[in-house]
Amino acid sequence: MSQIEPRPPETRPEDHGLVGRSEAFLQAWELVKQVAPTQITVLITGESGTGKDMIARALHAMSPRREKPLLNVNCGAIPEGLLESELFGHEKGSFTGATDSRRGYFEMADGGTLFLDEIGELPLATQVKLLRVLETMEFMRVGGSRLQRVDVRVIAATNKDLDSAVSRGEFRRDLFYRLNAVKIRVPSLRERRTDIRDLALRFTDAVCRTNRIPFEGFTEDAFELLESYSWPGNVREMRNVIERVIVLEKGQRIDRARLESHLGEGLDFERNLPVITHKSSEQAERELLVRALLDIRMAIEEIRRLLVRGSGPRAPLTPVPPEQAPVVETLSRDFNLEELEKQQIERAIDRFAGNRRKAAKALGIGERTLYRKLKEYGIE
Repeated sequence: MSQIEPRPPETRPEDHGLVGRSEAFLQAWELVKQVAPTQITVLITGESGTGKDMIARALHAMSPRREKPLLNVNCGAIPEGLLESELFGHEKGSFTGATDSRRGYFEMADGGTLFLDEIGELPLATQVKLLRVLETMEFMRVGGSRLQRVDVRVIAATNKDLDSAVSRGEFRRDLFYRLNAVKIRVPSLRERRTDIRDLALRFTDAVCRTNRIPFEGFTEDAFELLESYSWPGNVREMRNVIERVIVLEKGQRIDRARLESHLGEGLDFERNLPVITHKSSEQAERELLVRALLDIRMAIEEIRRLLVRGSGPRAPLTPVPPEQAPVVETLSRDFNLEELEKQQIERAIDRFAGNRRKAAKALGIGERTLYRKLKEYGIE
């Protein structure tokens, strides 16, 4: 009696919750299809919010390990003191609070796949142990004396430039080479603008079905706005915007004006793209001038604050050109720069769900500066 062959895994992006027909996306997808059936270690790179976790799930689902577990570990979310125990397990009594023996993620993923997200956040001491496991598939639990052997495929992901981290001594070169056997770069949403309309419709259908909202649709100028926006938070940001606008507008037809109100002051267009703005050239030039002058004013105020507080180098201020002085003075009266700064910081903290490292990067400031600003403005 012949056995029934197992059904082959689906290989279309939509079978794995992915949407994309752009050249940039399809290039990444072709690589996914090639390496998914193998046992090779994969490094997924790309900006935050591009969907690296979904690529990892697709790699697992299309592999011979699909019937075994896929475990997702966020290396940046586990405190350094607990990370080794979480990955490799521990024996009873190995440290205060270890009242029982516990398996780690490597043991729990035996036969399956372990997805190590934010691998760039891994401490150097743990990197050494991870490299040993990748090469031998053997390790000891914390406080243990017996080797554990597992069969695990490792997929790692990062939004960091690991090449630069290696150069700075923040990431081990040998581990980088071991993880980088195959690299799949997930393109940003800015690189796959032809996918934006399809993504918007996919997210719209999901939120409407989940919340039972009859939706009247998007106008063409709303789609044009979606395709022109820079999407710094990529697909994750877009999904959140679509969900918010449909729920809060109660399913009404979404035009450009309604959509803009939900994108808010974070609206940011790519400067090198032709964008339909419905404004005269005189209006556009005036807005660019005001924005540039405000930037000058904010820079001067920041330098002045540094000098007053003694927290910066005591270099002389560059004088404002005489022809700009009246406009800068007007801006000084009309804008509360501290309030604007506070609002931007609050938005960044909210956008990244309290992740201060990512918020600081988005704001273009150092983490220490952000901590100082949070304290200064009393932001929790």
